[in-house]
Amino acid sequence: MTSLWLDRPDTFTSDEFVPETSYDTAVAGAGLTGLVTALLLARSGKNVVILEARTPGAVTTGNTTAKVTLLQGTTLSKLRGQYSQKLVDAYVEANREGQAWLLRYLDSNNVPYQTRDAYTYAATLDGVEKLREEFTVALAAGLDVDYTKDPGLPYPVRGAVALTGQAQIHPMDVLDTLIADVRSHGGKIISGVRLTGAQGTGPLDIQTTRGKIRAEELVLATGTPVLDRGLYFAKLKPGRSYAAALRLPGSTTPPNGMYISVEQPTRSLRDYPVDGERLLLVGGNGHAGGRMQSAKAHLDGLVEWAQGHYPGAETTHTWSAQDYQPVSLMPFFGKMPRGSGRIFLGTGYNKWGMTNAVAAALGISADILGGQIPWADTIHHRVTSPPGAASAASLNADVAATVFKDWSKVGLKRPDETTQVPTEGMGVVSRQGRKPVAASTVNGSTCKLSAVCTHMGGIVRWNDAEKSWDCPLHGSRFTNEGQVLEGPATHPLAQLD
Repeated sequence: MTSLWLDRPDTFTSDEFVPETSYDTAVAGAGLTGLVTALLLARSGKNVVILEARTPGAVTTGNTTAKVTLLQGTTLSKLRGQYSQKLVDAYVEANREGQAWLLRYLDSNNVPYQTRDAYTYAATLDGVEKLREEFTVALAAGLDVDYTKDPGLPYPVRGAVALTGQAQIHPMDVLDTLIADVRSHGGKIISGVRLTGAQGTGPLDIQTTRGKIRAEELVLATGTPVLDRGLYFAKLKPGRSYAAALRLPGSTTPPNGMYISVEQPTRSLRDYPVDGERLLLVGGNGHAGGRMQSAKAHLDGLVEWAQGHYPGAETTHTWSAQDYQPVSLMPFFGKMPRGSGRIFLGTGYNKWGMTNAVAAALGISADILGGQIPWADTIHHRVTSPPGAASAASLNADVAATVFKDWSKVGLKRPDETTQVPTEGMGVVSRQGRKPVAASTVNGSTCKLSAVCTHMGGIVRWNDAEKSWDCPLHGSRFTNEGQVLEGPATHPLAQLD
């Protein structure tokens, strides 16, 4: 599957990786967080290098639905359930500043985007109650929201919260501009280099798959941190969701706003104008990362829902993305524990990365450059609420139970099951002696790997939509040949004969 945004010629050319080179700042990850952080630091005179394991935008940024909005489903009311209004206000101000910075940047660089009204809608009476809670908290946080009974959707709803003057973007247009800008300020961007470790108290010795470099600071902008300091993998819930672009028949047009439902499964809609037409983009049908009977069934269900409301719609692209929800619900950004004040991170944007990523970059760069941002100080000094602590305990108990269940399930398999060759497009986990084996057949080639995730030892599961091996513990993902795609893992699955 290839997203609408990534379906284009790859024109990116990597800078050269030179082992043992020293930099002021190394940034791991060339998505929105990493590129904005690198630009802000390079503008301030820092000698910056970005290390990208794959290619810019290959993970979350290139697979988003790309809404730049302060109205974010029921995010604010959920935050208010755990925190004071002061913290909710700080979250809104962070996103407001992130949105404002990004749109100013696009305007000044002539990068096109569309202004749209944003809607959070309810289709049920239970949903209306959630909607009213979000409306109340949003007003208290200073958002100029309205309540409407008719948000302009082609199916009945019971009401919606509306916020005018929001925006939607083509994320790769944004990244292309940022890449050129970082380089114009002397920054280096190197693809095909995965960060694997960092030691020292200054300068840092930074290990990668292609050798070692040194830097005074390291910024982890990798979706979820790939260093285990601070145990962030135990504070984040990986979630996988799906999206599709559809061409509508005849004179049918997409709705004029950006929409998201309060009910589950989530339904997200927006349009994308291209070549004189407007495509419909839908998203949702999410599930916990690595925990699905069939990812393809989730994707197919989303497309069927869209075509049910838009008969005759033709699917042009389908894709999927992974986001991370903090158990505390508030994003993490700033200094990483046990990093000697030299390692920084941004993570946990919970599907709202277009504003939160820029806010995190602003906060991280301020920390490095000695600045101070009031909303960042407020968020940094929060205390985990009892619901957040309970959520963390529940998450980690569930991870432990999953490890036990999956290893037990493999132990009950007969060793001779490894002789079975999976059918095309399928993968199975069996055992060879006492070893869990992950076997798959893709494009006529059968590959056998260790089924043990290289991060924390979970048993990987087959993703039949993306032909990948996904770990149900902390969201690490691997290609059918075992190479790391994303998540906290930094090493591939072992190849087996």
